[in-house]
Formats: sequence, structure tokens, C-alpha cells
Amino acid sequence: MLHRYINHFVEYCQLADFSVRSIQALTARLNEFETYLKSQKIQSVKKIAYLRLVDFVADYKDPSIHVRKSRVWTLRQFYHFLTLHRHVPQNIALKLPYPKIEKTVPQFLTIDEYNRLIRHFSRKAQDILELRNLIIIMLLGILGLRTSTLIAINIEDIDLTCGLIWIREKGRRRRNLILPHSLCKIIHKYLQLRQRKKGPFLISKRKKRISQRTLQDIFRTAADQNGIDKKLHARLFRHTAATHLNKVAGVEITQHVLGHSRRANTLKYAHLNPDKYAVYMKQHPFMQKEAL
Repeated sequence: MLHRYINHFVEYCQLADFSVRSIQALTARLNEFETYLKSQKIQSVKKIAYLRLVDFVADYKDPSIHVRKSRVWTLRQFYHFLTLHRHVPQNIALKLPYPKIEKTVPQFLTIDEYNRLIRHFSRKAQDILELRNLIIIMLLGILGLRTSTLIAINIEDIDLTCGLIWIREKGRRRRNLILPHSLCKIIHKYLQLRQRKKGPFLISKRKKRISQRTLQDIFRTAADQNGIDKKLHARLFRHTAATHLNKVAGVEITQHVLGHSRRANTLKYAHLNPDKYAVYMKQHPFMQKEAL
């Protein structure tokens, strides 16, 4: 019975234009939920009590806090669908609280660390794969692209004559960004070696679209060889791009480059501008007072 509801719910999400990743996450969590209900010998959605939902979210297979958050979101969406189609009288999942995730202080690469990476990849950029690696580091560190966005780029999305790149983002949005001239020259050299006008832009050794695993290997090797003690990943580069861009261009330009619809989201990435902060502290009236 539940399996049929799950299939109908997935079809509903597709019609509602949920992203592919969201549908994948919802399906995975609901399959877990179905397995849990079978272990409890519950066959009807009308017989699922609120405490069963609490038990599944918090205790089933000892989930991490991020899995628990995902389960709450999934159940709220699923029960909304069930209520909408009158399979259950009310959305009891709305009572489920989201677990509180402690905020950590995000990191970013300093200018010296990022320049070390650029020099490292520039020295090795003699063949097509090393050129690819240099382009990856520059796209991530200058434009702050997400991993999924980076991987999805096709050759036909790049216009070197105008210096533009079209990217795909969350919610199936598409927009363009300006490419720095230095990056255009490197991409031009890379595409000359590729000798292709269509297809995946960043490829693996097997000439297939690059994977997240390949990106992780590139980052890990680069960090080890350059003495960078931070774990390199796409989000770290996104924080790096936002922080350094914010220093010279301000929040509005940074918001546009990152593609955020809300200014508050950009501020999570654009860390405190130390240059402006120092100027402010010098001008603050109380900073002019001499100590007694």
C-alpha cells in the first residue's frame, strides 16, 4: 500500500517541478520509512501514529543530525501530499521539529593559499587534464560555482568571443556570468586540445563527464602537495570567491555572482571584510579616546 503512495508522490513531485536531487533524496528517505514500517508490521498509512514518526526520525538506524533533518522534511512533504489527496485526515508530520544543527565557523582560503594553488596547477598545465584542473580551480575560486553546476557545464555553454559562460543552478535556473580574460585564454587552449564543439566541458581520463569523485581526488592531491591544512572542497572555494570578491566589489555584486536571490544567503558566504572593518574602527569616535 505505502509503495503505491510513494510512487504517486514521486510523480506529484515531478509535476510540481522539484529538482532531480530533491526527488532522489525524498525517494531514499521514503524507502527507509517503508522499511521501518514493515519492521513494525504497519501496513496502512492511517494506522501510523505520531510517535512512530518520532521514532523513525530520531532512532531508526542511529541517523546523523543531517539525516534526521532530511527525514523531517521528507515526512512533512509526504504527509502534505497524503492530506491533499485525502488519504489521511491531517498532516501529523507538521508537529515534527527540525533538529538544531550547531553552526560552525566556515573557512575560506587566504589569497596566499589560493595563489599557491593557481601556481601549482599553472606549472603543470601542459596537457589536457592538467589544463582541466587549472580551469576547475579558477572557476571555483573566482566565480564560486557549485559542484553540480561545474560538472553540468557543456562546451556550447561557453562563448569565448563575448567572454560569457551559461550555467545551470538550483531550481533548474539558467544564467550567464562574465569570464575573466585570463581564464578565457586557458579555456581556449583547452578547447583546442579537445577538438569538440559540443558535449561535456570538463572530462575524465575516459573522456566522460567529470565526476565528484574525480574532483575530490584533485583537491586532496593539491592540498597535500601545497601544504594546505584545510580540506579542499567546492564549498570552501565558494566561500573563498565570495569573501575576496566582497572585499573589492561589495555584497550586491557578490550576490549576483553567487546567484543568490536573497542577500542574507550571500552574507553567509561573504565573510567580514577586514579592510573595511579596520577603517571603521579607526573612525569610531570611541577609538579616539585616550585611556585614563
